[in-house]
Amino acid sequence: MTPIEGRPVLTAAAMRAAEQLVMADGATETELMDRAGRAIAEAVGRLAATREVLILCGPGNNGGDGYIAAAILAERGTAVRVAAASEPHSEGCRRAAARWNGPVEALSEARGAPVLVDALFGIGLSRGLEDLTVHHLRRLADKAELRIAVDLPSGVATDSGQVLSDLPCFDVTLALGTVKPAHLLQPAASHMGTVRLLDIGVPVSSTAHVMTSPALPEAGTESHKYNRGMVTIVAGSMSGASELAAMAAARAGAGYVLHLAADAEMAAARPHAIVRRSFTPDALADERIGAVVIGPGLGRDDQAKERLHAALASGRPLVIDGDALRLVDLDTLGHHAGPKILTPHGGEFSHLFGDMTADKLTATRDAARRSMAVVVHKGADTVIAEPGGRAILCPQASPWLSTAGTGDVLAGAIGAMLAAGLDPVAAAEAGVWLHAQAARLCGKAFIADDLADALSAVRG
Repeated sequence: MTPIEGRPVLTAAAMRAAEQLVMADGATETELMDRAGRAIAEAVGRLAATREVLILCGPGNNGGDGYIAAAILAERGTAVRVAAASEPHSEGCRRAAARWNGPVEALSEARGAPVLVDALFGIGLSRGLEDLTVHHLRRLADKAELRIAVDLPSGVATDSGQVLSDLPCFDVTLALGTVKPAHLLQPAASHMGTVRLLDIGVPVSSTAHVMTSPALPEAGTESHKYNRGMVTIVAGSMSGASELAAMAAARAGAGYVLHLAADAEMAAARPHAIVRRSFTPDALADERIGAVVIGPGLGRDDQAKERLHAALASGRPLVIDGDALRLVDLDTLGHHAGPKILTPHGGEFSHLFGDMTADKLTATRDAARRSMAVVVHKGADTVIAEPGGRAILCPQASPWLSTAGTGDVLAGAIGAMLAAGLDPVAAAEAGVWLHAQAARLCGKAFIADDLADALSAVRG
């Protein structure tokens, strides 16, 4: 079992294609199923320790993996039982079931066990489970101390992350061969528990990956405030939001933060390390500016539109958030020659790109292509995509981020990474990672000010 950070993410069709390539090189379906069953048995054996295990086997290849795992666990002395929803339907499952020498209980009559393994259905489902199957799955899950899903919890749509039935939540999900979108996309991700990857000998590659701990910019002996990154925050009618973005940029490691405030009174605000000036038409002409953050607290009046126009015309690397995403359109974005990162939440995404008709990964990739920008599609299942199709899926974020101002903090953190010289995709990933780590440090019931402050501790 290995963590999934940095691992490729494949759709159901792509995973099946990878398996076909392995079989074209000489491997058989029986060999692949044996590898999967052995990997499952090894993982379940470690997790179960001395506890009894109940494996629920479906009629297809996922069930076949379960039968083989049960046979191997029994050979190793584990107390293991098998229950089936129906007779095996696929040839692979029939061969695997023949390896199990014990009785097969009917799912409807099976009694519970301390460890439950769901190997009913795997990837590729397009409809929900039968009501009785769901009833008995939930019944047995309620009796278990530890609930383990094989590849995916049964009743989850692999590519969209849609939950097709009223499913229980699992403690551990054992991803076979590669990570699937549903391991990270909501609402399915909330049913997975801890996701761990099992190697089944199928080489995989993808333009989508799970977010990993980034290589953050570090200060060195040659560092000074400008080459560490100068971030300019363009403020508007709600200066509190832009203050949060400015604070976040500074705490994330920017060498110089210039807050172009709504009025001169802001010059006395704290912390004094942030430079505050009034916005002027030539305010963005400074060649030392490494990134401009615009949108937090910008407003949507004529002044806001003028400042957004100035930011777009500057050619500077941009982080576009909040109100700016409501004012801009795709044609205008196309006129900006420099790098740009858009950070919409769901409502802002729909406003700019239209309602999603595809899964979040596909929709975000399409948005990046249409806008020719890196798009950070925020949420509990944040997805980052760039125009060429490369994408990063982020693990589930703290639910306590659902408070005012946390998006402004994210924009500032990304701005600091962009100004420090990271390419836009790397800057977006680093900013999202810093944001998530800061939320973990803050715990529960924090406010956005706490989150911005915690960025320094994360960098430490």
